[in-house]
Amino acid sequence: QVQLVESGGGLVQAGGSLRLSCATSGRTRGSYAMAWFRQAPGKGREIVAAISRTDDNIYLSDSVKDRFTLSRVNVQSTLFLQMNRLKPEDTAVYYCAAKVVAYVNRMKYLSESEYDYWGQGTQVTVSS
Repeated sequence: QVQLVESGGGLVQAGGSLRLSCATSGRTRGSYAMAWFRQAPGKGREIVAAISRTDDNIYLSDSVKDRFTLSRVNVQSTLFLQMNRLKPEDTAVYYCAAKVVAYVNRMKYLSESEYDYWGQGTQVTVSS
């Protein structure tokens, strides 16, 4: 079993920055492709950023690609989402997700249904 624990959320003014962290624990065969999703009040969950198992293929959604950066310390460790120039529309619960990938590949996974493990979520609130 794998556990994902997010941290780093909070309240920030528009234009500010936050860094979200997602720490993984537990073991499973293979390594992980990972992602951040978010869910705003009254809306569905949407993909924000994703990283391949090999770390060299990164996706950022159009709404964040000029402001957010995704990185990972190593394949089995901690995922970071650096969020700069935050906007009120970034307000949401942010979820970390991991997909076990048994074989080395550069695929990114953008659908929430593809992920095996989820964190509990961390609230990000951006005031105007």
